[in-house]
Amino acid sequence: MEKVRIGGIMKTTVIIVRVLMGLLFIFASVTVLFNLVPQPELKGNTKIFMDGINASRYLLPLIKITELFCGIAFLTGYFVPLATVVIAPVTISILLFHIFVDPSGLPVAILLVLANIFLAYANWEKFTPILEAN
Repeated sequence: MEKVRIGGIMKTTVIIVRVLMGLLFIFASVTVLFNLVPQPELKGNTKIFMDGINASRYLLPLIKITELFCGIAFLTGYFVPLATVVIAPVTISILLFHIFVDPSGLPVAILLVLANIFLAYANWEKFTPILEAN
């Protein structure tokens, strides 16, 4: 009886985490891709970092399109294991950016990484076949 209850709690938690991640990534990508929110004036190392990202001309759109597709996957519940793997480098980069460049967003970055790890754990059975040695 207890296993069923834990399973239901786990399923509910997975849905909540993936929907929140989906909404966050969709909002973050759409606002940048369509210039819906004015960009704040950047200073110091953050400005240097973003100038480099913007100078490449392809990297920021690539990241934001990746965030958009993964956000849609999380929100709809389709391809969640794939989205979890694809978004992992983005969440790690967000965390490292806030550790080394701009610590103000560190709490959100930590939550994003933990949420991604949680979704990977929740979908672990989907990853085991590709992690087995032949």
